[in-house]
Amino acid sequence: MSRDALIVGINNYQYEGLKYLPSPAEDAEAIASILEQHGQFNTIRRLPEAIKNLDSTTKSPYISQKGEVSLKQLKDSLVKLFKPETNQIPDTALFYFSGHGIRKTSGITEGFLCTSDVHPDREFNGLSLKWLRELLQESPIKKQIIWLDCCHSGEFLNFSEANPQEVGKGRDRCFIAASREFEEALLDINSKYSVLTKLILEGLEPDQYNEKSITTLSLSNYINEQIKQIKGNLQHPIFTNLGEPIPLTYGQKIAAENPETTETSDICPYKGLRYFELEDHHWFFGRETLTKTLLGKISQKNFLAVLGASGSGKSSVIRAGVLYQLKQGLTLQGSADWEIKIMVPGNQPMFTIAQQFLEPDLSRIQRSHQLETAESLLEKGSDGLKRLIETTDAPKVLLIIDQFEEIFAPDTDKAERERFIDCLLGAVEKCNGKLKVMIAMRADFFGKCVEETYSGLSQQIEENLVSVTPMKEKELLRAITKPAKLVNLPIEPLLIKEILKDIENSPGSLPLLQDALREFWKQRDHQGLTLANYTKLGRVAGSLNKRATDVYQSLTIAQQLTAKHIFLNLTQLGEGTEDTRRRFLKTDLVTENHDQASIDAMVQLLADEKLIVTDRTQQGDEVIDVAHEALIRHWELLQQWLDESRQQLQEQRKIESLAQEWRDRGYKNEYLLQGRRLKECRQKQQYLTLSTRASEFLEKSAKHQLMSRVQAVGLFFIIPLMGTYLGLREIQLNADTKLLENCPEKQEYCPGRREALQRLVKASKSLAYFDLDNANLYKANLTNANLYKANLEDANLYKANLYKANLNNALLNNANLRYANLNNALLNNANLRYAKVTNANLRYAKVTNA
Repeated sequence: MSRDALIVGINNYQYEGLKYLPSPAEDAEAIASILEQHGQFNTIRRLPEAIKNLDSTTKSPYISQKGEVSLKQLKDSLVKLFKPETNQIPDTALFYFSGHGIRKTSGITEGFLCTSDVHPDREFNGLSLKWLRELLQESPIKKQIIWLDCCHSGEFLNFSEANPQEVGKGRDRCFIAASREFEEALLDINSKYSVLTKLILEGLEPDQYNEKSITTLSLSNYINEQIKQIKGNLQHPIFTNLGEPIPLTYGQKIAAENPETTETSDICPYKGLRYFELEDHHWFFGRETLTKTLLGKISQKNFLAVLGASGSGKSSVIRAGVLYQLKQGLTLQGSADWEIKIMVPGNQPMFTIAQQFLEPDLSRIQRSHQLETAESLLEKGSDGLKRLIETTDAPKVLLIIDQFEEIFAPDTDKAERERFIDCLLGAVEKCNGKLKVMIAMRADFFGKCVEETYSGLSQQIEENLVSVTPMKEKELLRAITKPAKLVNLPIEPLLIKEILKDIENSPGSLPLLQDALREFWKQRDHQGLTLANYTKLGRVAGSLNKRATDVYQSLTIAQQLTAKHIFLNLTQLGEGTEDTRRRFLKTDLVTENHDQASIDAMVQLLADEKLIVTDRTQQGDEVIDVAHEALIRHWELLQQWLDESRQQLQEQRKIESLAQEWRDRGYKNEYLLQGRRLKECRQKQQYLTLSTRASEFLEKSAKHQLMSRVQAVGLFFIIPLMGTYLGLREIQLNADTKLLENCPEKQEYCPGRREALQRLVKASKSLAYFDLDNANLYKANLTNANLYKANLEDANLYKANLYKANLNNALLNNANLRYANLNNALLNNANLRYAKVTNANLRYAKVTNA
């Protein structure tokens, strides 16, 4: 590996308009010295060079404070450095310059590095930065490093005709400039070096920071952090790092890197089913090339589509790869100042995008007002989104839409889908480069994009596409071994070979791999990860299926029913595509058969087992999601449930979606159902398991429809209409009675029982002798109910309101009556054997012979 450097520090200038500079020669010599000491450079050339005689036989070059450098000298030296006339091309070339820099604005603004012989009045300005950039682009050297410490050096990164953000040429580049193009570089008053050079020298010292080596990226990061701490923030170095980090200096290996002296860490280096987040970047390996490609594309384009198979790692590379690099601002100049919004559209994408423009930490009232304003603007389409983008002071806004396929879900309104796409693409065109949009979508959903015109979406995707292909073997090797090395976790070589063989030609295998590695880590021994444990746990393909099934089988029967209910609701049924994940509000999981307490307990258990994840919306509502779609595809038991329940689930989802829209729109009456749609939904309610909110939605719809009709026909028709209502009500009550009579014992298979029971009680219908064995009547309102001799064995009456209920001679053995209101209830001769009555209100209750 050959490494050459050219170090230039010019103090002296012939032109009277350029004053003498005291620090460049010292700055440059200090840089040359540290590179000689720690950088393993083969050749370091200095300009202007002087020779110091150390003794009669040893001579040492140094940078002269009195010497001068001509334009010809500098050009010839740069050509020799970056385009050497030799068959042995250096691997790395570094150019450092300290001195004056000037800008010329006659016609075209251009920057120059000043050599000693410049004379701006005669249009002899020095080394053109444009010329330098063209030289770098033609250079065969793969690793190029340029550091400029001079006034107006920021001009170097300001030429669009020679953009350094090249992609696909195999180059690694690092540019660091002392200031933005409109600033002058400063001297550190507490040091003999300039501000930038002082920070470079500090950052290049590997032993001081216990680093094995300093790279261009770690140096940029160090300078960026240190400059923030300088009071007044008078100088703003700028950075561009392209490609892989380039080693700069090398130090001694620290003890922690020797596995013989360090115990295996208790930190698991693998993510499991969850995608990598921004803060997981230090565990994220294998997608460096893809990250570099995406950064290069997003720097040049305002729309980018990232497509790949489910499980190919789209979400991870966007967050731990692209998002991390953009936030650092070290790879793409200025990206640290961008406003980046990342969203998942859900089935109401316009509502979701409006939420992205709400300020944090608002009261509910303030949030409601801001949301109303944002929604009002978005009703104007792309013009409204453009106005929202213009409200930010950030130079650019990057809107990342992950899981873009969700807009094609069956419960997403087609008109809203079209508005959303038109709004996005139109705003990208109208914002003059301030808005950038990146979408990530499952590749199998591209067919949905061509079914309609969608404002030219399919064409935009085809023209701005980056495909997330399966990892190559070397990339997979990094993803497996690099995190393990960070925690000194040994991996048996045969195990690595078997894992690579198992996931070969499996495009969606990454979450399975991460989950399997996490499980193997839990079973590690003093030998680390071994082939024996790998085989025992079912290898990559079987590990997740085995783990999920083991968790399910460890539950009680009641818990299993709740777990099944949760996983079915977290699955979006595909139409011509595979089933996908479906985020769901935890409160909407509560139904007649699954009360809040059982849902809370099961969500916590499944989250602890890493099978589901929880989050909160901006409104503070808890949202549940499967840990990854791989669970839906590879858990055989869940696949069986879906096959058995698909038709009923599709019907249920339609009603739940309508109820969700009603809720999201502030429970407004115009979103309630009427007429034929209401009638059909009410009929389906008798056999579907609906959430409490969906049931409430249908009840409100029925009442609103009745009141609307009453108001419409006027008082003259009230009596006949009420007769019609009473007739309809009688039909409903008869249906409720029939439902209760035909209810099987197992509560899961009797949806709608509690609502039916409450309607009958409210209508003063007798429930004497009814068989309600095992009924889930959690919080049921049974005030004044006639339950004489009713069978309520094993019934769940937790927190039920049984005020003044007639329970004489009722069978209540093993019933759960905890916290139930039995005030003034009749319990004479009731069988309460083994009944749970802790904290029940039995005030004035009649319990003779009970």
